[in-house]
Amino acid sequence: MPDPNGPVDTAATAWVLASAALVLLMTPGIALFYGGMVRRNNVLGVVVQGFAGMAVVSVVWVGLGFSLAFGGTNRFIGDLSLVGLPPGAANPVVPGIPLIAYALFQMMFAVLTPALILGAGAERWRFGAYVLFVGVWSLVVYAPVAHWVFYPGGWAAQWGMLDFAGGTVVHITAGVAALAIAISLGRRRGWHDEPARPHNLPLVMTGLGLLWVGWLGFNGGSAYGAGALAATAMVNTQVAASTGLLAWLALERIRYGKPTTLGAASGAVAGLVAITPAAGYVNALGALGIGALAGVLCQLAAGLKRWFNVDDSLDVAAVHLGGGLIGCVCVGLFATTSVNPDGDNGLFFAGSYRLLGVQAGTAAIVAVYALVVTFLIAAVLNQVVGHRVTRRQESLGLDLSQHGEAAYDLSTAEMDVNAPQPTPIAAR
Repeated sequence: MPDPNGPVDTAATAWVLASAALVLLMTPGIALFYGGMVRRNNVLGVVVQGFAGMAVVSVVWVGLGFSLAFGGTNRFIGDLSLVGLPPGAANPVVPGIPLIAYALFQMMFAVLTPALILGAGAERWRFGAYVLFVGVWSLVVYAPVAHWVFYPGGWAAQWGMLDFAGGTVVHITAGVAALAIAISLGRRRGWHDEPARPHNLPLVMTGLGLLWVGWLGFNGGSAYGAGALAATAMVNTQVAASTGLLAWLALERIRYGKPTTLGAASGAVAGLVAITPAAGYVNALGALGIGALAGVLCQLAAGLKRWFNVDDSLDVAAVHLGGGLIGCVCVGLFATTSVNPDGDNGLFFAGSYRLLGVQAGTAAIVAVYALVVTFLIAAVLNQVVGHRVTRRQESLGLDLSQHGEAAYDLSTAEMDVNAPQPTPIAAR
């Protein structure tokens, strides 16, 4: 391991900086992905929430969040020693990379995580309440969990938890928080009676494309160097996304008779989520299995919201909580030290049940913590500022009621294609 005060590993630093840019791309990606899935009069409401959340978390991360996640020596929460990213401070996790570069990379994870949550409250979450929620949640939920898992001295890391790129820290926390928000906000008007179909599937697929590309940096960058481990993580990411997409479409064809565009997008994201904690610990065959499991199980989980009468608008809990749990548990099954000597062997590679127990136990503790604290934050904010838009605002749509704008200019009547058209000048 390099000396904390020694020379900078410029190659590793360049890799991390480039990966940070790719991860940043994921937040606009999720904004477009969610924006295409909602109804036409709510698309800007979702998009601007994603971008506003990105700004809020970036400021909070530099001011306090990074220090709480990676400062000090406490096993449960960081201290204030890294507030403001002090120049010359040593990197507590990857010494060869400057602290400010590592903080930038981790900032993009912190930015993305609450952006995932907004899909659960789409079409009814007040803009101001969401912005306040994001700032508070990133400090009291995301930062402590990052300290537990990503910081080498955190209790989960000390216990032996393996989370390569954030299956627990990002996806389980976001998925559980999404469930809490969906319950706190209540169901949309007419949820049982009026199907809320996606208004723009090409926009969904554009968002998916940005997410898919960014995820290569998300997982590959977590190797903190452009070597064999990074290449393995990126190959596993691509493979799991592909098998997740195919498995979702195959099950959809069996259950409903037709594979859908939305199903393809959802399956790919499910595979990406599930491989995130395992990307640097499993081989390509393991990634195939993880992606396929996620494509099938996350689709089945998406139907549970009807059973429990919970309006998770865009199936955030099913895909991110479900996929995160699948990935974390699968590390305990498919991990192998032939891929990463710093990891451990899972049950299918002559390992013991211990790793499987650690993975499942940590995931359960994180889920309970995130669920309880998110409910508390939502309850307090609802009392202080009001969490949900009024019935009239919901009927009007968030675009006009919250922002005074419309995504599409529909004021001009569409041209009648059967009406006589003027002859172009060039043809006269």
